[in-house]
Amino acid sequence: MESITVDDLDRQLTQCLGVDGRASFSAIADVLGVSDQTVARRYRRLRSAGAMRVVGLKYPKSAGYANWFLRLRCVPGSGEAIAAALAQRSDTAWVQLLSGDTEVLCSLRGDASDGTESLLTRLPRSGRIVAVTAYSRLHMFTGGPDALGFMDVLPAARVEPLRVAVRPRPRPTEPEEAASDLDAALFSALALDGRTPYADIAAASSYSETTVRRRMEQLRETGLLYFDLELDMPTFGFRSSAWLFLSVPPSHLADVGSALAKFPEVAYVTATTGPANLAACAVCRDEESLYEFLTARVGALPGVERVETAPIIRTVKQASPVMVPRP
Repeated sequence: MESITVDDLDRQLTQCLGVDGRASFSAIADVLGVSDQTVARRYRRLRSAGAMRVVGLKYPKSAGYANWFLRLRCVPGSGEAIAAALAQRSDTAWVQLLSGDTEVLCSLRGDASDGTESLLTRLPRSGRIVAVTAYSRLHMFTGGPDALGFMDVLPAARVEPLRVAVRPRPRPTEPEEAASDLDAALFSALALDGRTPYADIAAASSYSETTVRRRMEQLRETGLLYFDLELDMPTFGFRSSAWLFLSVPPSHLADVGSALAKFPEVAYVTATTGPANLAACAVCRDEESLYEFLTARVGALPGVERVETAPIIRTVKQASPVMVPRP
């Protein structure tokens, strides 16, 4: 990708987009105290360089949805090819290369009504995959665009005016509204670019711009549509990220998960099934910062019995099912 340098204003803009990926440039300019043109120019620079992308996604309800992620151990030197193959599949969400090209971590998306065995059968058959561990997400403590604590350069109160009010999401037992052609057009366009103009979606869907705007607002208000950020971490100065797989007694699980979620370095933490019952993604600037985080923060938590650390070598696929070529 194109090599660019980011400064505090770029980070502030990114933090604002983490709060609302479709916030207008004028609204962001009011928060940052700069002109609309400056915000627009900075955003387009980051977007065109592949450093950041806003994506709009359908909220994955727990009922009938693949709430699993897989850890694949590979023959040394084969992880890159396996990760690339998984990234091209529509039933994978994020795909990451771990531990020096010997492991791949991927999240599954789609219907889980047939159970875990059905999901595992969709994996590519390869003798280069030597072991697969499946984790079911039981409870997410933090994650998504709000978990940008590692990049926070503005106090939370400063960006709060950008936040969109969301009603409680429907329970899994409640019937969903039937998907329409308009919804399909919306999610298709927003998965590629979450800031796609209403007029462009209207032209592609044959609906009026007013109808498109109204429907998008309805989906956002009910939490069925949310916006996430895809970031190139090294561009923003974070070159040492890792997954932590923690073993914690069940009586300490909620406390440890909640404590991890409060650390600014933690971008994601969930309670899981499997050999470890907590999985967390930590984002740090360098190896020394990661070491200090592990020893001073994680090591000080009562109840943590064991921590396995798996460095993230490269993120091959992020939140959106639609991948775009790197500049």
